[in-house]
Amino acid sequence: MTTEERLSTEDLVAPKQTDEQPAEEQPSRAEESSRAVEDRVQLFGQDEVEQFRGRWQSLQTAFVDDPRSTVQEADQLVAEVMQALAATFAEHKRELETQWQQGEEVATEDLRLALQRYRTFFNELLRD
Repeated sequence: MTTEERLSTEDLVAPKQTDEQPAEEQPSRAEESSRAVEDRVQLFGQDEVEQFRGRWQSLQTAFVDDPRSTVQEADQLVAEVMQALAATFAEHKRELETQWQQGEEVATEDLRLALQRYRTFFNELLRD
């Protein structure tokens, strides 16, 4: 991938909408910690995780020799992870919508798994 074609986190940012609603009240840490064990859903396949982590490890090692380039490559890697995650969610959503449009009943289990994926992602984004 050439410098001109590199993906950046800036590429993933959409213009902010001006008519945003105020954020809903989030559960407190006490409420979250009172939940016994949350069902977690893998957001990526194991091979993808290992590939992303391997690239991240290489970046950390390269920082001493070329900090500026390493930070640019880190931005690219984060953007690729975000893009892959967005593509995964979009594909699952398309599958559900296709079933709905064809008049098929979507299994409650499929909907439960979809909601678990969203919950896992949401909680990871807001984790302290």
